[in-house]
Order: sequence, then structure tokens, then C-alpha cells
Amino acid sequence: MDNDPKHTSKVEAKWLKDNKVKVLEWPSQRPDLKPRENLWAELKRCVRARRPRNLTQLHQLCQEDWAKIHPTYYGKLVEGYPKRLTQVKQFKGNATKY
Repeated sequence: MDNDPKHTSKVEAKWLKDNKVKVLEWPSQRPDLKPRENLWAELKRCVRARRPRNLTQLHQLCQEDWAKIHPTYYGKLVEGYPKRLTQVKQFKGNATKY
């Protein structure tokens, strides 16, 4: 859960409360705390550079460019997570370089 209001519902909130599920406080819409956002940005950059002309081509290019992203890229995003957390804490929740 990322606390983004569009990803929560009253039904879900009630279920979590009724089942005594403890939800961590988490700022919504924080790309610096979501390494996957960097991954999506990389895919978007690659696809945009190839200028798809229609939906079919967009789908094809997304699949091709996704396959080209090397697994070490994911690893680096995950490995950098402690630095992200430290910087968010240092900046007291304000924007970071990530």
C-alpha cells in the first residue's frame, strides 16, 4: 500500500480495520521511495525516444524495450534503497535527488 488516495477505498479501509491489520504510515506519491518508479521512467524514456506512431507499435516497443532492461539495473535500484531512505530522513520528507 502506498497511501495514495486513488489506491484506497472505504471497503478496503474497513476490512483492514476490522481484521486489525496494522498499516505503516507511508507518504503517498513518493517516487524516491518507490524504485519501480525509476524503472517505469527508464522504460518510458526508451519507448518515447523511438516515437511509436500507434497503439500497436507502442505495445511492441514497450515489450522490446522492457526486455532490453538488464536485471542489474533492477538490482542497482534495490541496492540504492538504503541511501534513498537516509536522504528522505535527512531532508525531513521533502524532495530528494531521487
